[in-house]
Amino acid sequence: MPHGPQTARIVLSPEERETLVRWARRRTSPQALTLRARIVLACADRPDVSHGVLAEELGIHRATVGLWRKRFAARRLAGLQDDPRVGAPRTISDADVERAITTTLEQTPSDGTHWSTRGLAQAVGLKRTTVAKIWRAFGLQPHRSEAFKLSTDPLFVEKVRDIVGLYLDPPAHALVLSVDEKPQIQATEGTAPVLPMRPGQPERHTHDYIRHGTRDLFAALDVKAGTVIGEVHQRHRSEEFRHFLDTVDAAVPPELDLHLILDNAATHKTALIQRWVLKRPRVHLHFTPTSASWINLVECWFSLLQRRALTRRLRKHRHTRGGATRLHRCYERRPKTLRLDEDRRRDPRLGEALLSANLAVRPLACRSRLPCLAGRH
Repeated sequence: MPHGPQTARIVLSPEERETLVRWARRRTSPQALTLRARIVLACADRPDVSHGVLAEELGIHRATVGLWRKRFAARRLAGLQDDPRVGAPRTISDADVERAITTTLEQTPSDGTHWSTRGLAQAVGLKRTTVAKIWRAFGLQPHRSEAFKLSTDPLFVEKVRDIVGLYLDPPAHALVLSVDEKPQIQATEGTAPVLPMRPGQPERHTHDYIRHGTRDLFAALDVKAGTVIGEVHQRHRSEEFRHFLDTVDAAVPPELDLHLILDNAATHKTALIQRWVLKRPRVHLHFTPTSASWINLVECWFSLLQRRALTRRLRKHRHTRGGATRLHRCYERRPKTLRLDEDRRRDPRLGEALLSANLAVRPLACRSRLPCLAGRH
């Protein structure tokens, strides 16, 4: 029999034993809770063994065994959990939190359209930091606003199924192209040279600029092959769009049908375009639903082009006549095809220039072939 003061005998119910075994074996359990569960299980399975022997087997002090044995005998499983930390009592009640949330969601300030942390703190009688913590905890961001648009097209479902079906299961002996244009690409020039990036300092340019007109980019994206056929024009009319369609028609082998996905721009539905389509039976036009041009995947390519090549200021070119700064083209008539070395995962470039004068072309992250954009002189 063990010597010393009498200790409480530990008798476990099946539920308690199952919980303790789970805590002791689970890898994600805190180490402290795992050790306490092992202590209680050892005391329950070997009630006649002294604390010193159990402590030596577990690699801990005998006082630790006595502490958690006593805690479990008095409070059972709840006694193995850590007690609440000592600290200042809570000063913000649930009612205060609820009042701050309901005021944020259901009311607006008299002097604005949305709440600020200081304004709401003054309205509900809380601190500004407390309001910020409540908003952060519940994911409230009154300063942000997003826009949405619902299509009113009565054939919305049918058109979406038609276009998505072309993407997922294109017809045999046919080519599906996403066609659109990016108008009003500004050719701008800073009033001072760009200061290059340095360690600890980003690239800098002047806030004011000189405009050199605009250009319109027509593009047709083959989603499956990852190729783009493009042209740059000075204007955005049905005449330029028909010329681009002639380019697309000439680039596609004559034995393939041509399915073009377009939005509802007016230049796509003029009599000139309709006559062009009637003369080419292999061409089929598929229009996106009203206010749903997002389904046209060439918009994703335009977004990538905007971020990688068009956002920053354009370079300065001087025309040979008179040395005046102006916009001119530097594309060949025939598009070039660039190949991506997938083993090294290098990014292909769209070309040596897009709009001549000032646009420094940057690499596009694409894992397929990308023809350069071809412009007309």
